[in-house]
Amino acid sequence: MGEATLSLGLNKVEYPRVEAADAALAFTLSTGGGGGGSWVVEMEKTIGDMNVDPAVEMARWKRHSVYRVPERIKNLHNSKAYQPELVSLGPFHHGDPELLPMEEHKRRAVVHLVKRSGKPLREFVAAVAEVATQLLDAYKDLGDEWRGADNRERFVELMVTDGCFLVEAMRMDALRGKVHEDYAPNDPVFSKYGYLYLWNYIQSDMVVVENQLPLLLLQRLLVVMDHDRYQNASGVSRLVLDSLCPWRRHLVGINHLGLHPLDILYTSLTHGDHQERTGSTAYVMPSAMEIYEAGIHFKVSDTDSLLDVHFEHGVLSMPAIRVDDRTEKKFLNLMAFERLHPGAGNDVTAYVIFMDNIISSAKDVALLRSKNIIECGLGSDEEVAKLLNNTLNKGGVMSPSSRLHDVQRRVKAHCRMRWNRWRANFFQRYLRNPWVFISLVAAVVLLVATLLQTVYTVLPFYSNT
Repeated sequence: MGEATLSLGLNKVEYPRVEAADAALAFTLSTGGGGGGSWVVEMEKTIGDMNVDPAVEMARWKRHSVYRVPERIKNLHNSKAYQPELVSLGPFHHGDPELLPMEEHKRRAVVHLVKRSGKPLREFVAAVAEVATQLLDAYKDLGDEWRGADNRERFVELMVTDGCFLVEAMRMDALRGKVHEDYAPNDPVFSKYGYLYLWNYIQSDMVVVENQLPLLLLQRLLVVMDHDRYQNASGVSRLVLDSLCPWRRHLVGINHLGLHPLDILYTSLTHGDHQERTGSTAYVMPSAMEIYEAGIHFKVSDTDSLLDVHFEHGVLSMPAIRVDDRTEKKFLNLMAFERLHPGAGNDVTAYVIFMDNIISSAKDVALLRSKNIIECGLGSDEEVAKLLNNTLNKGGVMSPSSRLHDVQRRVKAHCRMRWNRWRANFFQRYLRNPWVFISLVAAVVLLVATLLQTVYTVLPFYSNT
């Protein structure tokens, strides 16, 4: 390689000469020259074609709402929680061998729904076909077997079939299985029998993140059935919410058309104050027993929202929650939705981490259960503690802007104050049990009487002197 000489006055400084053009040429030749296979050529074409305007990119990513759960997330938890158990809804699990027995009942649901509506099947198909592109875009990383002009009809058929089945299943739930006017009394799915033994599995499969049907599909089908009732998006959202959350004390009104049933469940669980914190320090919550020993009282929040966690005037308010054998599946899919859907938020994950902090043992669960904050549907308090400590919180991160950080900070500051601990110990040791309180009062009275007797005995002696 040649040398380049740079003169600075009378001195000469020599530098190795780097030929930028020669290096670029060598790199181009090593990547395939100027042919179409060159990485540089391909990237330059992509750079020229791609619109990187933030608004355009935002619209691009907003199209997706149903995702496959990556193996890295499944490996952290129970992978079966991300799989439907009874019925496939949508293309991701269509054809799974263990779910094939329900395909016959899906087709029967189409027949019954269409006949009851009095409308021809082609109207339902046409309504769904009009939004087929939007429905396809909702599924991220959808296989080629569902895309393209040749597969479009197959995709529409799948959407109509699965959508009709879900509508019929939710109708069965709303009627508590009393659908004998449309189905045989001994129907294996759509009957009192199906409502009793199968509906819980269908309801559970409705919250699997890979097993979602866009609510746009359900609205299209329902509008064909009953235009006036379901033209408004709130009617569709409420139908899904009633099916997923019959146990909720406070059902919220959702006036927009959600993405899918899991999104409706997420919205219902995280409604309310979304105010973000501005601090940067993260705080760890003391356990429930530590909090209780520091004199903090527990109270059930006014709403069921997971955001309704507040600490004011020595009272920690928390939403009531039922923990049963479906809690793991529900929360893991809600948390997966947060991780996979940009803009979904971090509220469910933050709540799970908050509960993991506050529960360290079965004693903490028992305390919260006595305050009606936890309703235990599992075998024991130990199982609830294990679920929250070892199962749900793996890989979870509470957003730095989560308001729960401030709740934890204020609770921790309260627990650190010695006066609060002394006062709490006094109340819990002497004032909670009436017999202990009576004994304390008697001891104080006896002590005062003894002191007075001593004073009156000694006082005359000093008076005479």
